Amino acid sequence: MSAKKTGFYCNACGHFTSRWLGRCAGCGEWNTYVEETLPTGRESRSAAAGGEAPVAVTEVSLVDDERRSTGMAELDRVLGGGLVPGSLVLLGGDPGIGKSTLMLQVAGTISSGGSRVLYVSGEESTRQIRLRADRLGAVRPELYLYAETDLDAIEKQVGKVNPLLMVVDSIQTMYGPDLGSSPGSVSQVRECTARLMRLAKERSISVFVVGHVTKEGMIAGPRVMEHMVDVVLYFEGERHQSFRILRGVKNRFGSTNEIGIFEMSGTGLREVTNPSSFFLMDYAHRDAAGSVVVPTMEGTRPLLVEMQALVSPTSFGVPRRMTTGVDHNRTALIMAVLEKRLGLMLGNCDAYVNVVGGVRIDEPAVDLGIAVALASSFRERVIDGNTVVLGELGLTGELRPVSAVEKRVREAARLGFGRCIIPRQKDVPAESGLQIMQAATLAEAFELLFG
Repeated sequence: MSAKKTGFYCNACGHFTSRWLGRCAGCGEWNTYVEETLPTGRESRSAAAGGEAPVAVTEVSLVDDERRSTGMAELDRVLGGGLVPGSLVLLGGDPGIGKSTLMLQVAGTISSGGSRVLYVSGEESTRQIRLRADRLGAVRPELYLYAETDLDAIEKQVGKVNPLLMVVDSIQTMYGPDLGSSPGSVSQVRECTARLMRLAKERSISVFVVGHVTKEGMIAGPRVMEHMVDVVLYFEGERHQSFRILRGVKNRFGSTNEIGIFEMSGTGLREVTNPSSFFLMDYAHRDAAGSVVVPTMEGTRPLLVEMQALVSPTSFGVPRRMTTGVDHNRTALIMAVLEKRLGLMLGNCDAYVNVVGGVRIDEPAVDLGIAVALASSFRERVIDGNTVVLGELGLTGELRPVSAVEKRVREAARLGFGRCIIPRQKDVPAESGLQIMQAATLAEAFELLFG
């Protein structure tokens, strides 16, 4: 009988060491190592490693697996067209954001088509889940609920139910009896994720795994868990606001540039099929300085959002700079260009920039929108509500062309805007009812806007 071996894993990155260290050698964080008991079953590892024999690459079939629709077009868009059989999807998000609601709605939709779904919960009883299912309208005879945290017992029930889809809520509550550590530890999370991956591949079932997040907004547990799964999704939004954004940060079967937009209601999550009009719901009635509409791209989807800025004289020695939805450093750079190239003395002013609706924008195509909103608030000049602006701003004050101008302009024309200011370029898109004006520099754009 061999003695149990122990090791130390970093809670932040999963780095392993045989002795305790004060600072992680992998990520550099302090006091993140926890002691875990290492599995000693060599026979189980060799049995699992037996598997299939190697296959020549010329004999591998190129026939794509048929994707399964989740019944929610916004979720299918983020997944790349639907669920892939044998895929493992990790869903993270803040507590109370609606992860369990989304998963139960998906489970109810798929089971309504006659396919079996197994919903495994380690945090709620079956009665609690049934109460939520009644509210969401997801009560189906093919939807099976199972309150369990033992992964061995869960695997047995999978063999009995033989589901098309399995939901595990959440991975931090699951544990394997072979490991001596408690649920949620580094070794347990890593081992449970690996076993669920093997289960999904061997039985060709789609598995959704819900993961908790840390205070920094990252999925709790070792980062190796995100490398093991096929798809990583983040459910974002403010709890006091009704909309939610589903964003893909990893997808082995599709693009990670798409987002899905939902609205939280009393009966669950509803898809927002026209997000531009949703975010500009009250813009037509707004007549204030410091507001402008900018078209941005989220994957292949054009999205019109309102950019707001507030510039006021500072009451402190050092002016404040705060941003929501855009990069703070990028905003500081744009303010420096406004001071140097246009003579706007913003050095003694507080500046606040906000994207209405809580959308995060990280593309440079909204640089002109940020600059125009700041200048409008500083000069107390109202921008015509019929105008949209777009363009990347250079340090010398020039405007650079951006990608997908045609889609952005088409979306602006569809929503009834009459004027669009874009950087100077060769092929100018034309849309009926929309006047397109070109500017080579920031000064030219301001001349068109402010006169």
